[in-house]
Amino acid sequence: MSSLERSFRDDWGRIVAALTGLLGDLDLAEEAAQEAFTAAAECWPQDGEPDNPRAWLLTTARNRAIDRARRERRFAEKVRLLIEEEAGADTVIPVIRDARLELIFTCCHPALAVEAQVALTLRAVGGLRTEEIARAFLVPEATMAQRLVRAKRKVRTTGIPFRVPAPDRLPERLAAVLTVIYLIFNEGYGGRPDLTAEALWLGSALGDLLPAEAEVHGLVALMLLNDSRRDARIHDGELVLLRDQNRLRWDHAEVARGRAALDHAIAIGGRGPYVVQAAIASLHAMDTPDWPQIADLYAELHRLTGSPVVELNRAVAIAEVEGPRAALRIVDALVLSDYRYLHSTRAELLQRLGRVDDAAEAYRRALSMTSDPTERRFLQKRLEDLGRHPGAHTAEVYPVASGDGVAEPPVGAVDVMSRMISARSPAEGTPQPGAYPYT
Repeated sequence: MSSLERSFRDDWGRIVAALTGLLGDLDLAEEAAQEAFTAAAECWPQDGEPDNPRAWLLTTARNRAIDRARRERRFAEKVRLLIEEEAGADTVIPVIRDARLELIFTCCHPALAVEAQVALTLRAVGGLRTEEIARAFLVPEATMAQRLVRAKRKVRTTGIPFRVPAPDRLPERLAAVLTVIYLIFNEGYGGRPDLTAEALWLGSALGDLLPAEAEVHGLVALMLLNDSRRDARIHDGELVLLRDQNRLRWDHAEVARGRAALDHAIAIGGRGPYVVQAAIASLHAMDTPDWPQIADLYAELHRLTGSPVVELNRAVAIAEVEGPRAALRIVDALVLSDYRYLHSTRAELLQRLGRVDDAAEAYRRALSMTSDPTERRFLQKRLEDLGRHPGAHTAEVYPVASGDGVAEPPVGAVDVMSRMISARSPAEGTPQPGAYPYT
């Protein structure tokens, strides 16, 4: 990765947040940040990387914003203040407070539709490209581009403030913020550890800000438990399913932190979608997964969310409890024809039933729907293996090393989760769970 790419991944959200606080205009801040990175792409290869890339980018972006404001003769008072500040400032940029929480709550203002809140924050804070955000939402890129344009226009025209809401207003704004963080994590889990780190930071910061909100801690637990498998998911460039992963390569300290966060979430009354998903992830981290309880928890999660993707994950668990035929009945009833993981799951079930031709067709359908090279190699290998092992299936896992300090799973807490009878409706905007519970 080049130094400029690293700076973009590390600093985009920080620079946009700092500029938004300075300029009071998200659209102008993002444009100025983009111009600064473009200037860096031209200057750094010739002049070398500056000693402080973040300060260079922030200074350049601020100067570009001043120039743009001068040209367009807008924000005259802001220009005057910025010029005065510039004239009296030292050449060294002072340390800028991390303002990403302010930025994320600004983007998640209730004046915006939930899907616009999420998309705008993914762009402004996470630095995702429009096509990446569209993929996270399962919508066409053109649709997402228009959504972002409308969202930015509304932020500007309605004067949405750049600040963290007052404590009595925080809970109503929380659902969209959690959705943002989870989608950023999902995107990072596909191979961008900078984004998973961003999501974990945001989740931890929200936990400090809202210590009594169980869903915040549930989301943190979910992300930690899944991120703990990062080094085992890919081996020699190839995707490794959860059941085949070498658990010695898991980050067991991260597993322990995730389970501690889950215990805390349940202790303060957590019964929401993120807490349930974290309980499922904790069960997957056991030496021998408790598939009946995992299936029960997916049923509860489906009751909370109504998500067909949740039902697809439940089908995978049902395959381990009742067999592939029962699971296939669930899969074939789902309306998810444009979701590639439905077809790869269906292929696996058909293979286990010995329906090799149908399995091959399902693998080819999944292949046609992904451009990710790691996923394509994995699916192509599964397709090639069909002829050699038509009914193959293995649930073998590697044992966790003894003496590594890993806490035992919170089995009692998970049992409580599987018996939940809460009638609470899911929070609006809860994202579709990713395909990673089994990777």
